[in-house]
Amino acid sequence: MTVHSNLSENDTIASMMQDLGRRAKNAAKSLAMASTDAKNSALRKAATAMRDRSAEILAANSTDMTAAREKGISAAMLDRLELTEDRIGAMASGLDAIADLPDPVGDIMAEWDRPNGLAISRVRVPLGVIGIIYESRPNVTADAGSLCLKAGNACILRGGSESYHSSRAIWSCLQEGLVGAGLPADAIQMIPTTDRAAVGELLTLSEYVDVIVPRGSYKLIERVQTESRIPVFSHLDGLVHIYIDEYSDAAKALDIVLNSKMRRVSVCGALETLLVHKSVAANQLPAILDTLFNAGCEIRGDDHVMAMDKRVISATEADWQTEYLEPILSIKTVENIQAALDHIEHYGSHHTDCIITENAAAAKTFMDVVDSAILLQNASTQFADGGEFGMGAEIGISTGKMHARGPVGVEQLTSFKYIVKGTGQIRP
Repeated sequence: MTVHSNLSENDTIASMMQDLGRRAKNAAKSLAMASTDAKNSALRKAATAMRDRSAEILAANSTDMTAAREKGISAAMLDRLELTEDRIGAMASGLDAIADLPDPVGDIMAEWDRPNGLAISRVRVPLGVIGIIYESRPNVTADAGSLCLKAGNACILRGGSESYHSSRAIWSCLQEGLVGAGLPADAIQMIPTTDRAAVGELLTLSEYVDVIVPRGSYKLIERVQTESRIPVFSHLDGLVHIYIDEYSDAAKALDIVLNSKMRRVSVCGALETLLVHKSVAANQLPAILDTLFNAGCEIRGDDHVMAMDKRVISATEADWQTEYLEPILSIKTVENIQAALDHIEHYGSHHTDCIITENAAAAKTFMDVVDSAILLQNASTQFADGGEFGMGAEIGISTGKMHARGPVGVEQLTSFKYIVKGTGQIRP
């Protein structure tokens, strides 16, 4: 069911989006000049509002969860959608953490003098207006709104229909923070309809919107990349791999694989395909398989893996291409590191990949060859998160190579300009 809020019958989606765009552009001008203290005050006041209004947020989330269960959405999607007191507390703490970060706006990235006496500096500035399209995770509302605010950007948020009520309850807290700090409420706007036509209109607002950030399914990303007239920071599938090398530590491998897959199966940093060097498979895989089965994980493997445990299901070609976001893991044995690298290059999504090894040369080869935004050695892939990187939070993991790559935090939400100061020089 399409929800319209603050829309009269005479309004159209197109005119509504034009209005949101104009208001965001005006707010961005004010926000670009806002002091660090004002932005931090808005963030802290919003965090306080989230804690004080947690019952209201939980009630809104309950409405969304009930509707989602009736629609029969997957357990992984329900996990992404669900809010708890702890998750609300984590969102509020994330806002406080962003307030504690250095303000990137005005930061001098580099400066130098020319022989002719010109003094040149490269200075961080806000991007302007950012359109953010996401699906079932309501916490993205808090992360995206607060990161844009800290970086001096206005934003237009479009959450998924499943999280509509939850996201609006969180957005209301962000609005409370903005108003309480004397900043324009239009700095963080939320599209007041679940009509998908609004997404199409947002993607055409090149007069007002400077960047689009989609966060969600491959289908969503594909649509945005196809239709957008605005530059896009892409957050593609997290088809995450771990390669257990012949020089790996078995105890580390067991703990890392279990945490990477089962800590939270619905996050984009969750392990989806495990590659194991054949020389250590017989020694390490039985314990890994047993531990994963006991944790409730389904295993799909090649013939070698199936021979080790009768509970393993035969993997198909589709399994190597699938981001499950569920307690399912595909496992393949490989002859050597080159075979692992070839598999990741062919099937990977350039998001996050990991090698477990005690051999420095093997680790360097993996880091040099694998072309992913985040690479790890001997650590859980669930660390693929802006908060864990010390960024406070993130809008998403960008798998592109232009401007932003990896976790998109406050610095990645800025651009720069050159300031050139002279003393009367003219060019000969």
